[in-house]
Amino acid sequence: MSRVCHFTGKKTRSGRSIARKGKAKYLGGVGRNSSGSTKRKFKPNVQRVRAIIDGKVCRIQISAKAIRMGLLEKPLSRNWVGTAKPAPHTTTPHADVIPDGT
Repeated sequence: MSRVCHFTGKKTRSGRSIARKGKAKYLGGVGRNSSGSTKRKFKPNVQRVRAIIDGKVCRIQISAKAIRMGLLEKPLSRNWVGTAKPAPHTTTPHADVIPDGT
C-alpha cells in the first residue's frame, strides 16, 4: 500500500542531502564548500487508523498532521456481547414490605 494521506494527499517526496566541508567564515575560515550531494526521501508521518468515511467504518492511512487538524472522525468503541458483564440483580427497597393497615 502506498504511503499517501487520505485527506491531505501527502506522499513521499524526493530531495537531496548536501555534504559540506570546511570552516565557516564567521569562525575564521574561508567558507563552507559543497563536497557532494546524494538523493534522499522525505516520508510523511502516515498512520493507519479506523475512521468513518461516507457513514461506514474503514481503515485508512492518514498523516499525523491531518489527525491534529481534526479531519479524522473516529467511530465509537464497539460493545462486545460476549464480554459484557450482566448487571447485578437489585430490588427496590420497599418491594418486600407489605403496608400495614394499622
